[in-house]
Amino acid sequence: MNRYVKILLYGGNIWYFGEGMLGPLFAVFTERIGGDILDITWAWATYLIVAGVLYMVVGKLSDGKKNKEKLMVIGYTLNAIFTFGFLFVSSTTHLFIVQTGLGIAAALATPTWNALYAKHEDRKHDGYQWGLAGGEAQIFTGIAVVTGGLIVSYFSFKVLFVTMGIIQIIAAIYQAQIFNVKLRKTH
Repeated sequence: MNRYVKILLYGGNIWYFGEGMLGPLFAVFTERIGGDILDITWAWATYLIVAGVLYMVVGKLSDGKKNKEKLMVIGYTLNAIFTFGFLFVSSTTHLFIVQTGLGIAAALATPTWNALYAKHEDRKHDGYQWGLAGGEAQIFTGIAVVTGGLIVSYFSFKVLFVTMGIIQIIAAIYQAQIFNVKLRKTH
């Protein structure tokens, strides 16, 4: 596995760990701010629809551009910022704003990550490398869900959101190493 793919894979795993901590606790958090079943579903749908529409837009706009790395790192950084935004959520309206921001962040990071990973994969081992990407994401998310549950059980949602945000900043910084690899390849 080349250095480029390793950075994408390991940075993605760090991100999945940070992101996965909320998991099913999202419903509990929504209820704690006064939301009900419909608010939970609308908030989650808001994220999915915003992300889905913008995945297509960002994917199209990034084709042929040399800024995929920048878009990806901006997406990771925005994700951390909006995760910290959960600290200020006190109503379902605030929750919808955070979910919209997370959808935008995902749309910047995910299609560009996928394109970069595909571009730099080892074609002789592409099945294995995509298996690593998908399998490790599931494993790290599963561990994160349990970790998030422990944090909320023993501490609070505030501690959870700070922990998630810090881990996501680390993921963004880790992914930013891609600029150094890219610079070395062009010189």
